[in-house]
Amino acid sequence: MNTKTPHIIQEGILEYKIGELKGNQITYDFPKMLIYLDAKGKLLFGKNFKIHAEDESILYKLCIYFIRDFENCKKFGIDPNKGILLSGPVGCGKTSSMKLLSHIVPHLKTYKVIPARNIAFTFNNLGFKIIEEYGNNNYYCFDDLGVETTGRHFGKDCNVMGEILLSRYDLFIIRKLRTHATTNLNAQELEERYGNRVRSRMRQLFNLIAFDKESVDKRK
Repeated sequence: MNTKTPHIIQEGILEYKIGELKGNQITYDFPKMLIYLDAKGKLLFGKNFKIHAEDESILYKLCIYFIRDFENCKKFGIDPNKGILLSGPVGCGKTSSMKLLSHIVPHLKTYKVIPARNIAFTFNNLGFKIIEEYGNNNYYCFDDLGVETTGRHFGKDCNVMGEILLSRYDLFIIRKLRTHATTNLNAQELEERYGNRVRSRMRQLFNLIAFDKESVDKRK
């Protein structure tokens, strides 16, 4: 990828132009972005991947966030300085969406998508230092937040992701470091899982973008 032309993305022998460069600003074209995302999705997830028409409104919000379209973000009540909490039912496409969207801005620092359950399992072996590891300057998307088990290390229980979210909140306040997450849970379930203090911090950490609760399981 040429950093001077981030609106032109090369995938093998194919080139995708997702916008126009005018001076030092890119004017993105959403239909062209969808074409690229569909092609990239097939490369990442297999030939059966496709973008469903009913999801385009969600993808639009994610796109304007990631390209930092401040004007349209304001229209939709999205704060580009916060992270994304993408919620929705099982199989609606949360994880694949978050894995995909970073590819439309290859010139910006990306994030690692890490299942929350893997972090909780690692805590059971390594203990509290795993919480410190995620309190660093890297960008993360914690996948399937809320379904992980309670951590237990040498007889001590710990709400691992709750503690990590508190650490990430401190990084957000001090360094404006964004954190993303996906979840199947609604606001009440998140509060029951992590407590009011963490839920309060999550409101400040994240923009909530939600798939329709009736979204079908696309993995079936």
